[in-house]
Amino acid sequence: MGCLLKANGLYSRTTVGAVLLAAGAGARLGGRPKALLELGGVPLIVRQLVALSGAGVDEVVVVLGHHADAIEAAVRPFPITLARNPSPDDGQASSVRIGLRALSPGLDAVMVALADQPLIDAPDLTALIGAFKKRGDAAMVVPRVPGADGKLEPGNPVIFDAALRDEWLAGAADLACRRWRLAHPERVRWFDTDNRRYKVDIDTPEDIERFAASTGHALHWPAALARAGST
Repeated sequence: MGCLLKANGLYSRTTVGAVLLAAGAGARLGGRPKALLELGGVPLIVRQLVALSGAGVDEVVVVLGHHADAIEAAVRPFPITLARNPSPDDGQASSVRIGLRALSPGLDAVMVALADQPLIDAPDLTALIGAFKKRGDAAMVVPRVPGADGKLEPGNPVIFDAALRDEWLAGAADLACRRWRLAHPERVRWFDTDNRRYKVDIDTPEDIERFAASTGHALHWPAALARAGST
């Protein structure tokens, strides 16, 4: 198990582990791994790993499921831990549990991140970690940004006290972060921001089109996956 390079030490007193979810089938994208969509020639999951490293995250577990071999080949150069979900169709909560189990003990905080967020970068994650450090007695910090109608909507990643990880793994609770925060609103601190990067992810061909229209940057499949989608 390796550690990503730490940043400039700003958050060195808070040890952070991350679970990066990349187990989905990509069913709405022709059964292709959205983690391998490329922005500027770089797979989205690689962009996430670079961002986590730049934010000083101490340890990363990537949870694989569908398309595991292809995604593993893309992330192999990174000093990370790979964990495979043998039943990825059981839902995101099953992947979160596997990732939490694979993290080292002794962390102060855990971040759960998605592999398909094209715009998340190191400053975004640093800001989230900073909000966690100011959370008071809350257990979880969730970014919240204005939606199309101006109403605030939750985004990703989320970060929570490592004691919550232990609490989840000790019981049979559903580890879907959304369900937990709905059940325990008093333990959630909202990180309200105008930064919509926390809300942008890719699930459908329409999301790819909207991303290009709103940013001026196109997402592309690598050649082998582009051919697979055209057959």
